[in-house]
Amino acid sequence: MLVAIMRSRVTSFAGLAWIGVALLQTATAGAQIKAQPPAGAVAPAWDKGIQPISRESYWNAIECGKQKGNRPACVFYDVDLCKNDDFALTFFTPYKFVSYNVWEVVSRRQPPPTPDYGAAQRTRITLGITPVKGSTNPITALTIKRGGATVKPATQSVDASGGRFIFDFAAFAPTSDITIELIGQKATRTCLVDQSVLKTFR
Repeated sequence: MLVAIMRSRVTSFAGLAWIGVALLQTATAGAQIKAQPPAGAVAPAWDKGIQPISRESYWNAIECGKQKGNRPACVFYDVDLCKNDDFALTFFTPYKFVSYNVWEVVSRRQPPPTPDYGAAQRTRITLGITPVKGSTNPITALTIKRGGATVKPATQSVDASGGRFIFDFAAFAPTSDITIELIGQKATRTCLVDQSVLKTFR
């Protein structure tokens, strides 16, 4: 009788443990998101990925900033990039420093400026994370995985409004696929970014 009871308890414990592992795996992984670039051709063309500012990228970014519309794709390529129910991603890069400053002025029907080249040179990659409306899963950390390696941000700041994660350029080099891990209090969202998509980042 005692043996039967013990077996029953072991079986029940094993079942609960399996359920716990399954729930943990669901919370940790969930359905992987695949990064989606803007639909259609994006002008001006760019296929070198995020990099320190250069003469080529500087003038390309100025042309990008001259694009008309409320949300030109070359400036706001990161909108809905890794769309999910918890986090919205926004990149700030040397290219975007230039293109956004130009677009902001041009959208007010003023002549396009020539943003500070030195300031663009000093700009690193900042990935801003804000909660999607209705989300109850605040961001706690963010890492990038490339192959078997994990890349952590050089610096980060996290509060109730979201997080800012600063990376060196190598983290987003378009040399292979990467996975962005958005680690929340309740669940982790993962976003696969193909090498071909990384090349379109600016």
